[in-house]
Amino acid sequence: MQYGICNLGVVPLRLDPRDASEQVSQVLYGELFKVLEQRKKWSRIRLAFDKYEGWIDNKQYVEIDEEQYNTLVNDQQALSSDLIDFVSDHNKQLLPIPLGSCIHNNEIFEHNFDGNKISGQNKKEDLISTAFLYLNTPYLWGGKTPFGIDCSGFTQMVYKLNGYQLLRDASQQATQGEALSFIEESEPGDLAFFDNEEGVITHVGIIMKDHYIIHAHGKVRIDRIDHTGIFNLDTKKHSHKLRVIKKII
Repeated sequence: MQYGICNLGVVPLRLDPRDASEQVSQVLYGELFKVLEQRKKWSRIRLAFDKYEGWIDNKQYVEIDEEQYNTLVNDQQALSSDLIDFVSDHNKQLLPIPLGSCIHNNEIFEHNFDGNKISGQNKKEDLISTAFLYLNTPYLWGGKTPFGIDCSGFTQMVYKLNGYQLLRDASQQATQGEALSFIEESEPGDLAFFDNEEGVITHVGIIMKDHYIIHAHGKVRIDRIDHTGIFNLDTKKHSHKLRVIKKII
């Protein structure tokens, strides 16, 4: 088994081993993974954080050994807490990194980081203020950063920045936590899931107080939520059909 760590700010995780393939997620600076298969240009990897799999360009990560991997996986997590920050190498060259990058792993590159970081405080009341950091971020399939994010990437990163672990896709996240019977039972920070006409969960958002929800739809935005689903404040129509509300924390 081989192991790797992302040494760039943000790298696309692709469905297939080719540059034109669909981006299914992203690998942020300092994220760890196992290498499941390696080809001349591409590697199929499994991320340590959420076990998500995909293909990454071999030029966009550094190989590490099993001992280094196990040590780093078990280290206390520290994440960058500004929308964009920088690390510098031994030549004083700057590398931009996005919100939520894994700073606790930067010593393996001999990079220096002087910015703000957090270590996951496990406070549910901080989830909404963290979510506001992503407000108006454009929707991007597979995205996980303030420069492009999808609905489940948004909820995963908000929870991750507060010390909680969510799976990657909305349908996977819906298997976590405790289901609530009514919206009135929910608290700010709970997750609401929405399905399509086939009953497949395809969307997720974060409950706010007073029947509002923050979610990624075109951009990270705030809308109303009721027993039917999300009521879009711009179109004055329901955009998503409510399936279930989950208390994760």
